[in-house]
Amino acid sequence: MNSPMMSALKPLDFPALTLLGLLLSALLYSPLLLAGKADVLDVRVKCDGLCRFSVTVQHADSGWDHYADAWQVLTTDGRVLATRTLLHPHVDEQPFTRSLGGVEIPADIHTVVLRAHDKVHGYGGVEKRVDIPRR
Repeated sequence: MNSPMMSALKPLDFPALTLLGLLLSALLYSPLLLAGKADVLDVRVKCDGLCRFSVTVQHADSGWDHYADAWQVLTTDGRVLATRTLLHPHVDEQPFTRSLGGVEIPADIHTVVLRAHDKVHGYGGVEKRVDIPRR
């Protein structure tokens, strides 16, 4: 079978195939690509004047170069009310829950949004909306 299309294709030599294989492996198995965005899985909020948020985040932290490094409490129109900075990777603790107290929620705000951030992708993972309990 010697078609014009087949004769136009030249076989790759061994070094070119090896290089191609290494590049594909690097792309397919790179922790930076596999980790994805940070997701908020659960939120617990208690308010007695000020509010305390306990937020469960999931992210495939791979080390200091790629980990979930913060979560935020926002109004539904995107105004940041509070940020909880996460100071280290949680490679072996997934998902993980961290809290932030002393958060003032204005009286006219009844629902907030929580989102997580990671060092590579920024924001963009799963967010959660929660109602603020008032006494």
